[in-house]
Amino acid sequence: MKPGNYKFVSVTPPAAIVDNAAFTTAAVDTAGHRHAEFIVYFGAMDIAATVCKVRESDASDMSSASDITGCVCGTSLNDLGSTSTLPSATSDNTAIKFEIPLQGRKRYLDVEVTGGDGTSGTFMTAFALLYRGDQDPSYSVTKGCAQVLRAS
Repeated sequence: MKPGNYKFVSVTPPAAIVDNAAFTTAAVDTAGHRHAEFIVYFGAMDIAATVCKVRESDASDMSSASDITGCVCGTSLNDLGSTSTLPSATSDNTAIKFEIPLQGRKRYLDVEVTGGDGTSGTFMTAFALLYRGDQDPSYSVTKGCAQVLRAS
């Protein structure tokens, strides 16, 4: 794979802190791609998250969505072979990466993250990278970016 041959999709743009509520997210249409990665990046947080997982659905509104086995923090194994954990109150400025082969998957994926009930709450942003597409994205708009700059 050549560098930069992926599509960036914003799932949860940087926004105000969330306390004792689910983050607003956007479903990702994976049509035409064979691999997806979701990165959930936590900023300041004073309480553990209560939910952090990736779900799939045949519908863009994520109706009848189901959890993806292996992509549920607190139950799935991590890359070290131990049970993953939910982000804690001390997980400031850490990221969780979900790697998902798309063969046999439903078309739409989305992350579900809920901040716990703390004094202030949790900052979080999430995005997806779609790889191995039917067509290589060559311009900023097809890469999901406002601009693409390349070193010479």
